[in-house]
Amino acid sequence: MDKAKAQAPRQHAARKGALRLISGVQDGVALSDQAGAISRLAPPDRARAQRLALSVLRNIDRADSLLVQHVSKKPRPEVLDLLRLATVEMLEAGEAPHGAVNAAVGLVRGMGPKGRAAAGMVNAVLRKVSVQGEAWRDLPPEEMPDWLRGSVIAAWGEDVTAKIELAHQNGAPLDLTCKPGLDAPGDPLPTGSFRLRDAGQISNLPGYDSGEWWVQDAAAAMAARVLQPQPEENIVDLCAAPGGKTLQIAASGAHVTAVDISAARLTRLRENLQRCGLSADIVEADALEWQPDTAPHAILLDAPCSATGTIRRHPDLPLIRDGSAVSGLVELQARLIDRAVSMLRPGGRLVFATCSLLPEEGEAQLAAALSRHPELRVEMPDLPGIAPEWITAGGGLRLRPDYWPDLGGMDGFFIARLRKPEAEHRVAG
Repeated sequence: MDKAKAQAPRQHAARKGALRLISGVQDGVALSDQAGAISRLAPPDRARAQRLALSVLRNIDRADSLLVQHVSKKPRPEVLDLLRLATVEMLEAGEAPHGAVNAAVGLVRGMGPKGRAAAGMVNAVLRKVSVQGEAWRDLPPEEMPDWLRGSVIAAWGEDVTAKIELAHQNGAPLDLTCKPGLDAPGDPLPTGSFRLRDAGQISNLPGYDSGEWWVQDAAAAMAARVLQPQPEENIVDLCAAPGGKTLQIAASGAHVTAVDISAARLTRLRENLQRCGLSADIVEADALEWQPDTAPHAILLDAPCSATGTIRRHPDLPLIRDGSAVSGLVELQARLIDRAVSMLRPGGRLVFATCSLLPEEGEAQLAAALSRHPELRVEMPDLPGIAPEWITAGGGLRLRPDYWPDLGGMDGFFIARLRKPEAEHRVAG
Protein backbone atom coordinates (compact mmCIF):
# COMPACT_ATOMS: atom_id res chain seq x y z
CA MET A 1 0.00 0.00 0.00
CA ASP A 2 1.47 3.38 -1.00
CA LYS A 3 1.85 6.20 1.48
CA ALA A 4 -1.05 8.27 0.06
CA LYS A 5 -3.48 5.38 0.45
CA ALA A 6 -2.24 4.72 3.96
CA GLN A 7 -2.94 8.33 4.95
CA ALA A 8 -6.34 8.54 3.22
CA PRO A 9 -8.45 7.29 6.15
CA ARG A 10 -6.96 9.95 8.44
CA GLN A 11 -7.33 12.69 5.84
CA HIS A 12 -10.97 11.81 5.16
CA ALA A 13 -12.08 11.31 8.78
CA ALA A 14 -13.75 14.71 9.18
CA ARG A 15 -15.43 14.50 5.77
CA LYS A 16 -16.79 11.04 6.53
CA GLY A 17 -18.07 12.30 9.86
CA ALA A 18 -19.77 15.25 8.17
CA LEU A 19 -21.44 12.92 5.66
CA ARG A 20 -22.78 10.76 8.50
CA LEU A 21 -24.22 13.83 10.21
CA ILE A 22 -25.84 15.10 7.00
CA SER A 23 -27.35 11.67 6.32
CA GLY A 24 -28.72 11.57 9.85
CA VAL A 25 -30.42 14.93 9.40
CA GLN A 26 -32.04 13.70 6.20
CA ASP A 27 -33.36 10.77 8.23
CA GLY A 28 -34.97 13.25 10.61
CA VAL A 29 -32.38 13.29 13.41
CA ALA A 30 -31.18 16.66 14.70
CA LEU A 31 -27.45 17.35 14.71
CA SER A 32 -27.60 17.79 18.49
CA ASP A 33 -28.80 14.20 18.81
CA GLN A 34 -26.01 12.71 16.70
CA ALA A 35 -23.02 12.87 19.03
CA GLY A 36 -22.49 9.13 18.57
CA ALA A 37 -22.03 9.53 14.83
CA ILE A 38 -18.68 11.28 15.31
CA SER A 39 -17.73 10.22 18.85
CA ARG A 40 -14.79 8.11 17.66
CA LEU A 41 -13.13 10.97 15.81
CA ALA A 42 -10.21 12.86 17.27
CA PRO A 43 -11.36 16.21 18.74
CA PRO A 44 -10.03 18.32 15.81
CA ASP A 45 -11.73 16.01 13.28
CA ARG A 46 -14.93 16.01 15.31
CA ALA A 47 -15.00 19.82 15.34
CA ARG A 48 -14.27 19.98 11.62
CA ALA A 49 -16.97 17.40 10.84
CA GLN A 50 -19.51 19.54 12.69
CA ARG A 51 -18.40 22.70 10.89
CA LEU A 52 -18.60 21.00 7.50
CA ALA A 53 -22.03 19.54 8.20
CA LEU A 54 -23.37 22.91 9.36
CA SER A 55 -22.01 24.62 6.26
CA VAL A 56 -23.55 22.05 3.91
CA LEU A 57 -26.94 22.21 5.64
CA ARG A 58 -26.82 26.00 5.50
CA ASN A 59 -26.18 25.86 1.74
CA ILE A 60 -27.85 22.66 0.62
CA ASP A 61 -30.32 24.20 -1.85
CA ARG A 62 -27.69 26.56 -3.19
CA ALA A 63 -25.35 23.66 -3.87
CA ASP A 64 -28.12 21.70 -5.57
CA SER A 65 -28.90 24.65 -7.85
CA LEU A 66 -25.39 24.38 -9.31
CA LEU A 67 -25.10 20.61 -9.28
CA VAL A 68 -28.33 20.10 -11.19
CA GLN A 69 -26.76 21.89 -14.16
CA HIS A 70 -24.14 19.17 -14.52
CA VAL A 71 -25.87 15.85 -13.77
CA SER A 72 -28.25 14.08 -16.13
CA LYS A 73 -30.06 12.26 -13.35
CA LYS A 74 -30.16 12.59 -9.59
CA PRO A 75 -27.29 10.64 -7.99
CA ARG A 76 -27.76 8.15 -5.17
CA PRO A 77 -28.26 9.95 -1.81
CA GLU A 78 -24.79 9.25 -0.46
CA VAL A 79 -23.16 10.39 -3.71
CA LEU A 80 -25.31 13.53 -3.84
CA ASP A 81 -24.30 14.42 -0.27
CA LEU A 82 -20.66 14.00 -1.23
CA LEU A 83 -21.12 16.32 -4.21
CA ARG A 84 -22.80 18.87 -1.95
CA LEU A 85 -19.98 18.63 0.56
CA ALA A 86 -17.26 19.19 -2.01
CA THR A 87 -19.21 22.04 -3.62
CA VAL A 88 -19.59 23.86 -0.31
CA GLU A 89 -15.96 23.21 0.62
CA MET A 90 -14.76 24.81 -2.62
CA LEU A 91 -17.21 27.67 -3.11
CA GLU A 92 -18.15 28.59 0.46
CA ALA A 93 -15.20 27.52 2.60
CA GLY A 94 -12.48 28.36 0.07
CA GLU A 95 -10.97 24.86 -0.08
CA ALA A 96 -8.56 24.42 -2.98
CA PRO A 97 -10.48 22.72 -5.84
CA HIS A 98 -7.71 20.20 -6.48
CA GLY A 99 -7.81 18.92 -2.90
CA ALA A 100 -11.60 18.93 -2.57
CA VAL A 101 -12.15 17.13 -5.88
CA ASN A 102 -9.49 14.51 -5.18
CA ALA A 103 -10.91 13.93 -1.71
CA ALA A 104 -14.42 13.48 -3.08
CA VAL A 105 -13.23 11.03 -5.72
CA GLY A 106 -11.33 9.06 -3.09
CA LEU A 107 -14.37 8.93 -0.84
CA VAL A 108 -16.78 7.82 -3.55
CA ARG A 109 -14.40 5.04 -4.58
CA GLY A 110 -14.60 3.81 -1.01
CA MET A 111 -18.39 3.37 -1.28
CA GLY A 112 -18.17 0.00 -3.00
CA PRO A 113 -18.76 -1.03 -6.62
CA LYS A 114 -21.54 1.52 -7.23
CA GLY A 115 -19.40 4.25 -5.75
CA ARG A 116 -16.44 3.33 -7.92
CA ALA A 117 -18.73 3.44 -10.94
CA ALA A 118 -19.69 7.02 -10.02
CA ALA A 119 -16.11 8.23 -9.55
CA GLY A 120 -15.78 9.59 -13.08
CA MET A 121 -19.05 11.49 -12.82
CA VAL A 122 -18.07 12.97 -9.45
CA ASN A 123 -14.73 14.11 -10.82
CA ALA A 124 -16.26 15.69 -13.94
CA VAL A 125 -19.13 17.42 -12.12
CA LEU A 126 -16.97 18.90 -9.38
CA ARG A 127 -14.40 20.22 -11.83
CA LYS A 128 -17.19 22.11 -13.60
CA VAL A 129 -18.61 23.38 -10.32
CA SER A 130 -15.19 24.48 -9.07
CA VAL A 131 -15.07 27.39 -11.56
CA GLN A 132 -18.54 28.71 -10.66
CA GLY A 133 -17.47 30.97 -7.83
CA GLU A 134 -19.15 34.04 -9.31
CA ALA A 135 -22.42 32.16 -9.84
CA TRP A 136 -22.24 30.94 -6.24
CA ARG A 137 -21.83 34.44 -4.88
CA ASP A 138 -24.86 35.58 -6.89
CA LEU A 139 -27.16 32.91 -5.49
CA PRO A 140 -29.81 34.14 -3.03
CA PRO A 141 -29.81 32.87 0.56
CA GLU A 142 -31.58 29.65 1.44
CA GLU A 143 -35.30 30.18 1.89
CA MET A 144 -37.13 29.12 5.00
CA PRO A 145 -39.59 26.24 4.52
CA ASP A 146 -42.99 27.31 3.21
CA TRP A 147 -44.81 26.59 6.48
CA LEU A 148 -42.55 29.07 8.28
CA ARG A 149 -41.87 31.55 5.50
CA GLY A 150 -45.54 32.31 4.98
CA SER A 151 -46.03 33.21 8.63
CA VAL A 152 -42.92 35.39 8.68
CA ILE A 153 -44.02 37.25 5.54
CA ALA A 154 -47.48 37.75 7.02
CA ALA A 155 -45.95 39.17 10.21
CA TRP A 156 -43.22 41.45 8.82
CA GLY A 157 -43.33 41.45 5.03
CA GLU A 158 -41.11 40.13 2.28
CA ASP A 159 -38.23 42.58 2.79
CA VAL A 160 -37.78 41.60 6.44
CA THR A 161 -38.16 37.93 5.53
CA ALA A 162 -35.31 38.25 3.02
CA LYS A 163 -33.14 39.92 5.68
CA ILE A 164 -33.91 37.11 8.14
CA GLU A 165 -32.93 34.54 5.52
CA LEU A 166 -29.67 36.38 4.90
CA ALA A 167 -28.97 36.28 8.65
CA HIS A 168 -29.63 32.53 8.63
CA GLN A 169 -27.23 32.17 5.69
CA ASN A 170 -24.50 34.06 7.52
CA GLY A 171 -24.66 31.75 10.51
CA ALA A 172 -23.99 32.71 14.10
CA PRO A 173 -20.89 33.83 15.99
CA LEU A 174 -20.29 32.59 19.53
CA ASP A 175 -21.93 34.59 22.32
CA LEU A 176 -20.92 34.40 25.98
CA THR A 177 -22.59 35.49 29.21
CA CYS A 178 -20.26 36.22 32.11
CA LYS A 179 -20.68 36.56 35.84
CA PRO A 180 -21.47 40.06 37.14
CA GLY A 181 -18.41 42.28 37.35
CA LEU A 182 -16.35 40.12 34.98
CA ASP A 183 -15.56 40.26 31.29
CA ALA A 184 -15.62 37.41 28.82
CA PRO A 185 -13.45 36.99 25.72
CA GLY A 186 -14.68 38.80 22.64
CA ASP A 187 -16.36 42.10 21.89
CA PRO A 188 -18.99 43.52 24.25
CA LEU A 189 -22.52 43.73 22.86
CA PRO A 190 -25.00 46.50 23.74
CA THR A 191 -27.11 44.22 25.94
CA GLY A 192 -24.22 42.91 28.05
CA SER A 193 -23.17 39.73 26.25
CA PHE A 194 -19.79 39.17 24.60
CA ARG A 195 -19.27 37.95 21.04
CA LEU A 196 -16.49 36.00 19.34
CA ARG A 197 -16.45 35.50 15.58
CA ASP A 198 -13.65 32.93 15.46
CA ALA A 199 -13.74 31.22 18.82
CA GLY A 200 -11.82 28.02 18.05
CA GLN A 201 -11.88 25.42 20.80
CA ILE A 202 -14.22 26.80 23.47
CA SER A 203 -12.54 25.01 26.36
CA ASN A 204 -9.25 26.71 25.46
CA LEU A 205 -10.63 30.22 25.86
CA PRO A 206 -9.49 32.24 28.88
CA GLY A 207 -11.93 32.05 31.76
CA TYR A 208 -13.44 28.70 30.76
CA ASP A 209 -11.72 26.55 33.37
CA SER A 210 -12.34 29.13 36.09
CA GLY A 211 -16.04 29.28 35.20
CA GLU A 212 -16.19 33.01 34.52
CA TRP A 213 -18.66 32.67 31.62
CA TRP A 214 -20.85 30.28 29.66
CA VAL A 215 -22.03 30.00 26.06
CA GLN A 216 -25.41 31.66 25.48
CA ASP A 217 -26.82 33.54 22.50
CA ALA A 218 -27.29 37.23 23.26
CA ALA A 219 -31.03 37.04 22.57
CA ALA A 220 -31.50 34.12 24.95
CA ALA A 221 -29.60 36.00 27.65
CA MET A 222 -32.11 38.84 27.49
CA ALA A 223 -34.88 36.74 29.05
CA ALA A 224 -33.17 36.55 32.44
CA ARG A 225 -32.17 40.20 32.19
CA VAL A 226 -35.81 41.14 31.60
CA LEU A 227 -36.70 39.12 34.72
CA GLN A 228 -34.20 41.24 36.71
CA PRO A 229 -33.54 38.71 39.51
CA GLN A 230 -32.60 40.21 42.85
CA PRO A 231 -30.33 38.80 45.60
CA GLU A 232 -32.09 36.46 48.04
CA GLU A 233 -35.24 36.18 45.92
CA ASN A 234 -36.72 32.72 45.41
CA ILE A 235 -36.96 32.21 41.66
CA VAL A 236 -38.14 29.23 39.64
CA ASP A 237 -36.71 28.50 36.19
CA LEU A 238 -39.26 26.29 34.44
CA CYS A 239 -38.10 24.17 31.48
CA ALA A 240 -34.62 25.19 32.59
CA ALA A 241 -32.13 22.88 30.87
CA PRO A 242 -29.50 23.19 29.53
CA GLY A 243 -29.30 26.05 31.98
CA GLY A 244 -27.93 29.30 30.62
CA LYS A 245 -30.72 31.26 32.26
CA THR A 246 -30.40 29.26 35.48
CA LEU A 247 -26.76 30.31 35.64
CA GLN A 248 -27.70 33.95 35.09
CA ILE A 249 -30.22 33.85 37.93
CA ALA A 250 -27.82 32.03 40.26
CA ALA A 251 -25.04 34.51 39.49
CA SER A 252 -27.36 37.36 40.54
CA GLY A 253 -27.44 36.03 44.10
CA ALA A 254 -31.02 34.78 43.93
CA HIS A 255 -32.05 31.32 45.10
CA VAL A 256 -33.02 29.45 41.96
CA THR A 257 -34.89 26.19 41.49
CA ALA A 258 -34.36 24.73 38.02
CA VAL A 259 -37.15 22.42 36.84
CA ASP A 260 -36.94 20.28 33.73
CA ILE A 261 -38.44 17.00 32.59
CA SER A 262 -35.27 15.77 30.85
CA ALA A 263 -32.71 13.94 32.97
CA ALA A 264 -30.10 14.09 30.20
CA ARG A 265 -30.45 17.84 29.77
CA LEU A 266 -30.29 18.35 33.54
CA THR A 267 -26.96 16.52 33.54
CA ARG A 268 -25.61 19.26 31.29
CA LEU A 269 -27.05 21.86 33.66
CA ARG A 270 -25.28 20.31 36.63
CA GLU A 271 -22.00 20.26 34.71
CA ASN A 272 -22.36 23.94 33.81
CA LEU A 273 -23.17 24.89 37.39
CA GLN A 274 -20.18 22.97 38.70
CA ARG A 275 -17.76 24.51 36.19
CA CYS A 276 -18.99 28.01 36.98
CA GLY A 277 -19.05 27.51 40.75
CA LEU A 278 -22.75 28.33 40.99
CA SER A 279 -25.56 26.54 42.82
CA ALA A 280 -29.21 25.81 42.15
CA ASP A 281 -31.83 23.36 43.37
CA ILE A 282 -32.41 20.98 40.49
CA VAL A 283 -35.72 19.19 40.08
CA GLU A 284 -36.46 16.57 37.45
CA ALA A 285 -40.22 16.92 36.98
CA ASP A 286 -43.01 17.85 34.62
CA ALA A 287 -43.55 21.59 35.05
CA LEU A 288 -47.30 21.06 34.65
CA GLU A 289 -47.38 18.83 37.73
CA TRP A 290 -44.59 20.13 39.99
CA GLN A 291 -45.48 22.44 42.86
CA PRO A 292 -42.95 24.56 44.81
CA ASP A 293 -42.96 24.46 48.61
CA THR A 294 -43.36 28.23 48.75
CA ALA A 295 -44.67 30.61 46.12
CA PRO A 296 -41.69 32.17 44.29
CA HIS A 297 -40.99 35.86 43.86
CA ALA A 298 -40.48 35.33 40.15
CA ILE A 299 -40.69 32.63 37.48
CA LEU A 300 -38.84 32.37 34.20
CA LEU A 301 -40.67 30.19 31.68
CA ASP A 302 -38.62 29.52 28.56
CA ALA A 303 -41.32 27.31 27.11
CA PRO A 304 -40.90 24.46 24.63
CA CYS A 305 -41.42 25.87 21.15
CA SER A 306 -40.72 25.40 17.45
CA ALA A 307 -37.18 26.83 17.91
CA THR A 308 -37.60 28.60 14.57
CA GLY A 309 -35.66 31.55 15.92
CA THR A 310 -32.47 29.48 16.10
CA ILE A 311 -32.05 28.49 12.43
CA ARG A 312 -28.91 30.63 12.08
CA ARG A 313 -27.29 28.25 14.60
CA HIS A 314 -29.30 25.14 13.72
CA PRO A 315 -29.65 24.93 9.92
CA ASP A 316 -30.79 21.32 10.28
CA LEU A 317 -34.09 22.47 11.77
CA PRO A 318 -35.86 23.29 8.47
CA LEU A 319 -34.98 19.80 7.22
CA ILE A 320 -36.30 17.86 10.22
CA ARG A 321 -39.51 19.79 11.02
CA ASP A 322 -42.61 20.49 9.00
CA GLY A 323 -44.67 22.72 11.26
CA SER A 324 -47.10 19.97 12.25
CA ALA A 325 -46.10 20.21 15.93
CA VAL A 326 -46.71 23.95 16.27
CA SER A 327 -50.37 23.78 17.31
CA GLY A 328 -49.54 21.29 20.06
CA LEU A 329 -46.68 23.47 21.26
CA VAL A 330 -48.92 26.55 21.37
CA GLU A 331 -51.39 24.62 23.52
CA LEU A 332 -48.59 23.42 25.82
CA GLN A 333 -47.22 26.95 26.18
CA ALA A 334 -50.65 28.22 27.24
CA ARG A 335 -50.96 25.48 29.85
CA LEU A 336 -47.48 26.26 31.18
CA ILE A 337 -48.29 29.96 31.44
CA ASP A 338 -51.46 29.16 33.40
CA ARG A 339 -49.50 26.83 35.66
CA ALA A 340 -46.82 29.44 36.30
CA VAL A 341 -49.40 32.10 37.10
CA SER A 342 -51.06 29.78 39.61
CA MET A 343 -47.82 29.12 41.52
CA LEU A 344 -46.58 32.72 41.53
CA ARG A 345 -47.00 34.74 44.72
CA PRO A 346 -49.08 37.95 44.70
CA GLY A 347 -46.97 40.78 43.36
CA GLY A 348 -44.63 38.31 41.70
CA ARG A 349 -43.43 38.52 38.12
CA LEU A 350 -43.39 36.03 35.28
CA VAL A 351 -41.19 36.16 32.21
CA PHE A 352 -42.48 34.11 29.30
CA ALA A 353 -40.06 33.42 26.47
CA THR A 354 -39.88 31.35 23.29
CA CYS A 355 -37.08 31.12 20.73
CA SER A 356 -39.60 31.29 17.90
CA LEU A 357 -40.29 33.50 14.91
CA LEU A 358 -43.95 32.53 14.88
CA PRO A 359 -46.37 35.14 16.30
CA GLU A 360 -48.64 32.38 17.60
CA GLU A 361 -45.82 31.40 19.94
CA GLY A 362 -45.15 35.00 20.93
CA GLU A 363 -47.37 38.03 20.38
CA ALA A 364 -50.57 36.00 20.04
CA GLN A 365 -49.65 33.80 23.01
CA LEU A 366 -49.22 36.90 25.17
CA ALA A 367 -52.57 38.31 24.06
CA ALA A 368 -54.30 35.00 24.79
CA ALA A 369 -52.70 34.83 28.26
CA LEU A 370 -53.96 38.31 29.09
CA SER A 371 -57.46 37.37 27.99
CA ARG A 372 -57.40 34.40 30.36
CA HIS A 373 -55.74 36.39 33.16
CA PRO A 374 -56.92 39.99 32.85
CA GLU A 375 -55.47 40.74 36.28
CA LEU A 376 -51.93 40.44 34.92
CA ARG A 377 -50.03 43.57 33.93
CA VAL A 378 -47.43 43.68 31.16
CA GLU A 379 -44.24 45.47 32.15
CA MET A 380 -42.30 46.80 29.20
CA PRO A 381 -38.59 46.00 29.25
CA ASP A 382 -36.27 48.90 30.07
CA LEU A 383 -32.74 47.58 29.83
CA PRO A 384 -29.46 48.76 28.26
CA GLY A 385 -29.13 47.92 24.58
CA ILE A 386 -32.81 47.29 23.87
CA ALA A 387 -33.91 49.30 20.83
CA PRO A 388 -37.39 50.88 20.99
CA GLU A 389 -38.44 49.16 17.76
CA TRP A 390 -37.96 45.76 19.39
CA ILE A 391 -40.88 46.42 21.76
CA THR A 392 -44.24 45.28 20.40
CA ALA A 393 -47.56 47.08 20.62
CA GLY A 394 -48.54 44.65 23.38
CA GLY A 395 -45.46 45.42 25.46
CA GLY A 396 -43.44 42.31 24.65
CA LEU A 397 -39.92 42.12 23.29
CA ARG A 398 -39.64 40.80 19.73
CA LEU A 399 -36.10 39.87 18.72
CA ARG A 400 -35.28 38.84 15.15
CA PRO A 401 -32.23 37.40 13.36
CA ASP A 402 -32.03 40.47 11.09
CA TYR A 403 -31.39 42.78 14.05
CA TRP A 404 -27.76 43.80 14.63
CA PRO A 405 -26.77 43.02 11.00
CA ASP A 406 -23.41 44.76 11.42
CA LEU A 407 -22.71 42.82 14.63
CA GLY A 408 -23.64 39.36 13.37
CA GLY A 409 -27.37 39.13 14.14
CA MET A 410 -29.15 37.40 16.99
CA ASP A 411 -31.58 34.54 17.51
CA GLY A 412 -35.28 35.12 17.09
CA PHE A 413 -37.03 35.37 20.46
CA PHE A 414 -40.21 36.63 22.04
CA ILE A 415 -40.00 37.76 25.67
CA ALA A 416 -42.69 39.29 27.88
CA ARG A 417 -42.72 40.20 31.57
CA LEU A 418 -46.01 39.94 33.46
CA ARG A 419 -46.79 41.13 36.98
CA LYS A 420 -49.32 39.46 39.23
CA PRO A 421 -51.37 41.88 41.36
CA GLU A 422 -50.41 42.30 45.00
CA ALA A 423 -53.74 40.85 46.11
CA GLU A 424 -55.96 38.40 44.26
CA HIS A 425 -58.98 40.00 42.63
CA ARG A 426 -62.21 38.93 44.24
CA VAL A 427 -65.54 38.87 42.49
CA ALA A 428 -68.25 40.56 44.56
CA GLY A 429 -71.10 38.24 45.52
